[in-house]
Amino acid sequence: MKIIIIGCGKVGFALAEELTQEDHDVTVIDSSYQRLQEVAEDLDALQIVGNGSSITTLAEAGVKDAHLLIAVTGSDELNLLCCLIAKKQSNCQTVARVRNPVYNKEIGFIKESLGISMIINPELAAASEIARVLRFPSAIKIDTFAKGRVELLKFRVKPEFKLDQIPISDLPRRARCDVLVSGVERGEDAYIPNGDFVLQNGDLVSIIASPRNASEFFRNIGLKTNQVKNCMMVGGGTIAIYLAKQLLDMKIKVVIIEKSESRCQLLSELLPEAVIIHGDGTNKKLLKEENLENAEGFVTLTNMDEENILLALFAKENSKAKLVTKVNRISFDHIIEQLDLGSVIYPKYITTDYILQYIRAMQNSIGSNVETLYHILDNKAEALEFCICENSPVVNIMLKDLKLKSNLLIGCINRKGRIIIPRGNDSIKVGDTVIVVTTQKGLGDIRDILEK
Repeated sequence: MKIIIIGCGKVGFALAEELTQEDHDVTVIDSSYQRLQEVAEDLDALQIVGNGSSITTLAEAGVKDAHLLIAVTGSDELNLLCCLIAKKQSNCQTVARVRNPVYNKEIGFIKESLGISMIINPELAAASEIARVLRFPSAIKIDTFAKGRVELLKFRVKPEFKLDQIPISDLPRRARCDVLVSGVERGEDAYIPNGDFVLQNGDLVSIIASPRNASEFFRNIGLKTNQVKNCMMVGGGTIAIYLAKQLLDMKIKVVIIEKSESRCQLLSELLPEAVIIHGDGTNKKLLKEENLENAEGFVTLTNMDEENILLALFAKENSKAKLVTKVNRISFDHIIEQLDLGSVIYPKYITTDYILQYIRAMQNSIGSNVETLYHILDNKAEALEFCICENSPVVNIMLKDLKLKSNLLIGCINRKGRIIIPRGNDSIKVGDTVIVVTTQKGLGDIRDILEK
């Protein structure tokens, strides 16, 4: 596909990098010559310096032949304008990043009236992911499928769980519920394991289960499953606003520490039920005075990754809170993973996953759409949800008889709301949605799971 990306910031660069690896024809437009120079060696994409809302610039990028235009500049209004002009100039699909909470209730109207195919709000998506892990603090990360009927949850194996040296085939019997291990991270390595794979203390394990079975699994191995009762946030930006609204709806008490007085005033107006503290969240004395010791959730949302990481480490030493750490830059992600900062949230990964999911669905014309896509196992694998729309070579054949690609697992079948953790004698039917976990990147159709 020919894809134009306007804006080469963190998200634009991550998207361009991923899409060029999947052999798409990518053109990147940015108004900063310096920014394009910085990424020139890392991107196999045509790079144009200019304003993405300019008809001349779009023509130079080949908008008339483009299949998709993605606008991810720092301005919501510019993103919408770029998409509007592109629609006037061609028949391409358009995706806009819109972040301002003011527009949130009007997204449907904006999308329909401007003819935009997809609007993505990274801050709202990040807030929703944080809210999920605070609802279920046992998990480091939770991805949802089948409209919430299936969850993929990641947790770290600790000695008190008594899972060390246990083969995966024994796990459902020991945990007394139906779950499927879909991935294991051990040091630098990531595995999609079979039943003979033996767990070790310190492993990061991803399981697929219904929410009910996931709760039962964690309860049976001795992990807390109740949502947090209170949450302290440091940083009162856009994510904090979206997150606080969700937590307050869940009856969770919210305290936000923000050092800008004018921002505190705005937060007080938008979030009358939350406690807003004007102060420096990096002040240890202030954190202790605000009862960090008894916080059940602690979320770091400042604009500095270093601050967020150090605050999380401090909270880890001084409380038993569920930690959530926001990280924007990912140059040192392998080091960050070793610090055990609880749940680490990368807003740009969340954004790129949503957009890639849309692109995979666009590409497909065979009979199964990509409904959901997540990068998992430290970005070494993908979890995809396919909707089976018509007959294909995978339908009505027992799974044990399918010649599947290596490092690929069929994790779950959703059949009209009934969740099936599949075994060898199960089969896929038309109308099912199927969750596939694989290290094979770029799957666009369910038939791609088969060896050619």
